[in-house]
Amino acid sequence: PNVPLGLLDISITPTNGGPPLVLNDCIALKRLLTITEDVYYTIIRQKTASLIAACCESGASAAGASAEVVANMRAFGNFVGLAFQIKDDLFDYGMGKNTGKATGIDIAERKMTLPLIYALSVSEPAVRRRLVNVVKNHNTSSEHVNWLLGQVIRSGGIDYASQKMKEFRDKALEILSTFADSEAKTALAELVHFTINREK
Repeated sequence: PNVPLGLLDISITPTNGGPPLVLNDCIALKRLLTITEDVYYTIIRQKTASLIAACCESGASAAGASAEVVANMRAFGNFVGLAFQIKDDLFDYGMGKNTGKATGIDIAERKMTLPLIYALSVSEPAVRRRLVNVVKNHNTSSEHVNWLLGQVIRSGGIDYASQKMKEFRDKALEILSTFADSEAKTALAELVHFTINREK
């Protein structure tokens, strides 16, 4: 069967009725210091999760699965992709071993990740202003960036992001639970667990 149209659509339709945002716009949007958690999810859904969702959906479609199964596999891929991106964001805070990625890179690039968004939402105004100042004006200073990384950890940002990642994992596994046991199902479950347990 032909792959459904729109599988690789990575645009965002703004709520204000403006033109859709393409991937470069998503990346630029992630650098805005005022984005909310919901906007963050929209960005990573289009940046990362949409590709994994498309792969899962097209695989099910190519295998001749029913429309319901195809839709479920797209939802499965979406949840896996969201969990994958949050895990990747956590690596910026040193939450992994031999990742090949230095800590603070996202901060240096002024990217707003879930741990930082949470920290900003729960911090006192003075701390929030300092966090924003570091991202805007001192994002290449190791001293300032290390303070920010520590503050995000102290504020519970890592724990919160990890919790959300696991929630997406559970949603993906819940979808898999509706399928009959098979080698493919086992392999997909292992993929889900690898996504959040990987060290790099």
